[in-house]
Amino acid sequence: MQATMWFFGILVLNIVLPLCLGKESTAADNALESHWVDFWMVRLCLNILGYATLFVPGALLIKYFRDKRYNETAGPDLLSQIIKNCVFGRETEKGVLEQGGSSKTGGSSDDNVGQYQKCGTLLFCVAGLQGAYLTWGVLQERIMTFEYGKTDTEAGEFFKNSQFLVFINRILALVIGGVVLVMRAQPPHNAPLFKYSYSSFSNIMSSWFQYEALKFVSFPTQVLAKASKVIPVMLMGKVVSRKTYEYNEYVTALMISFGISMFLLSSGDVTRHKGSVTTVSGVILLAGYILFDSFTSNWQGELFRRYKMSPIQMMTGVNLFSCLLTAVSLLEQGGFFDSVAFMGRNPAFIFHAMILSLCSAFGQLFIFFTLSRFGPVTFTIIMTIRQGIAILLSCVIYGHPVTYIGFFGIMVVFLALFLKIYAGHRKKQIQNATQQSSNGVSKV
Repeated sequence: MQATMWFFGILVLNIVLPLCLGKESTAADNALESHWVDFWMVRLCLNILGYATLFVPGALLIKYFRDKRYNETAGPDLLSQIIKNCVFGRETEKGVLEQGGSSKTGGSSDDNVGQYQKCGTLLFCVAGLQGAYLTWGVLQERIMTFEYGKTDTEAGEFFKNSQFLVFINRILALVIGGVVLVMRAQPPHNAPLFKYSYSSFSNIMSSWFQYEALKFVSFPTQVLAKASKVIPVMLMGKVVSRKTYEYNEYVTALMISFGISMFLLSSGDVTRHKGSVTTVSGVILLAGYILFDSFTSNWQGELFRRYKMSPIQMMTGVNLFSCLLTAVSLLEQGGFFDSVAFMGRNPAFIFHAMILSLCSAFGQLFIFFTLSRFGPVTFTIIMTIRQGIAILLSCVIYGHPVTYIGFFGIMVVFLALFLKIYAGHRKKQIQNATQQSSNGVSKV
């Protein structure tokens, strides 16, 4: 009863509040965008209020079922099993978990594959990752920073609803993940479904901050800021997983911070908000993007460690909650219908949004495939190179200026990233050698 009251109360608030505040302006003239509802912090609060429609009643229901120990009295009917899987998950023996977690991703099959085929597979992964995410980056900047429908006689309009872009990206990824789940056998799923909602929420928020930041900072700045996420990832690792780090990791983190600072201080780029380079809003949005993105990876790592689910199960679970949260928020605030109307006025946007979603969805599949075949070191190198090419492409296509000092800062950042990769690889080699020697001694 309490959950129902909270649901309808927040629902009414989500419907009434946007009607009172009005809609965002899509006019290209900045002078017309002076209404305070256009401020990103207002939109952020409205989005969070929309997500609360599901989160608050959901939290109350989870607490209720856990207090009642519903899993001990649940019947065999479908509804009872759904509630049980959502709130409690399924407990199985440890051996089954470990067996299911690595049945298809081991390295034994690779030993029988010829070198040429392995090189071909690696090139396939490189081409897939680079093609998907470079195209995604170019389209992301095009959608968020350029006017649609602009002609010599008519003024253009900007697309503003970042949440709608998150929604269409996630719904396509959900469909693809569901197809893969049906077509390929997966390990037993044991995690309570509600635990996906935490990384789903942080994933939505990081994507929203990322799209919004492009209104205030250039794409090269955003890419470099993403490269610097190693710093908050380390902080989150200490908080979430109680991890410890070595001195070389702190050195590379400082190098990245130094390189980022050099680039930002020397940047003379102009963004959608004319005359604003790296504004206070841009810095805050980038910080929010990095913070939520860091939490997402750490929380998903904890789920992988604890429940041994497959990457495709993780992808599908996270995208399921992402679709639910964004769809409810968009429908309540009217953003869904406004975005559909924008698509009707600007057919080019439909093409851009679809390609963006396809790149995002297939990029996730390439990530999982590359990690399973070649490991995290190779994957990190590929994606680090991708960041450098993305900056180059953005500067060439959209004409972002880069000074000598800024270019030197970029080089410092990527040098630090490659040093981090090398140090991690060397550490793993030393650990393997130590383990092999200890095993040899124990056998003797």
